[in-house]
Amino acid sequence: MVYLGLYSRVGGVVRALKYRRRFALAALLAKPLAEGIRAQGWELEGITAVPTLFPRLLLRGYNPPELVAREVARRLGVPYRRVLRRTRYAPSQPTRGRARGRLPQDLFAPSLSVKGNWLLLDDVLTSGATFLRAKEALLRAGASQVYGAFLAVRDPGALGPYR
Repeated sequence: MVYLGLYSRVGGVVRALKYRRRFALAALLAKPLAEGIRAQGWELEGITAVPTLFPRLLLRGYNPPELVAREVARRLGVPYRRVLRRTRYAPSQPTRGRARGRLPQDLFAPSLSVKGNWLLLDDVLTSGATFLRAKEALLRAGASQVYGAFLAVRDPGALGPYR
């Protein structure tokens, strides 16, 4: 996985993109993220983002991870595709307290088929549960390998052996 920094250090910038409609931050954050991804040497067929809840999409009008993922894809010369869709509601991970990590198996479903190695981008890695559910759906879509990229990470060990 690749990430820009710990939430305690870069969380303010992530919140500005996520809640204050600072769209220009997507391009600013995508540049070092793309450099970090390029340094990994991953051969990617495509990039996708963890989809947001429909009510949040209606409220905000955009999905922050998708804004960054589209810009990362452009910088890397790799196609961006909306591969996943949310099939049901689950509360935001940071607000779940002890219930973090217990998400329904069918939280995400593929909306199209893919092949090869894919990058899955999300804004914040909290417990790793959302990423793992989205990764499982991307593998069901046909991806052979799924890598992760995040703007911020609350706990770098959150994914443990599931990286």
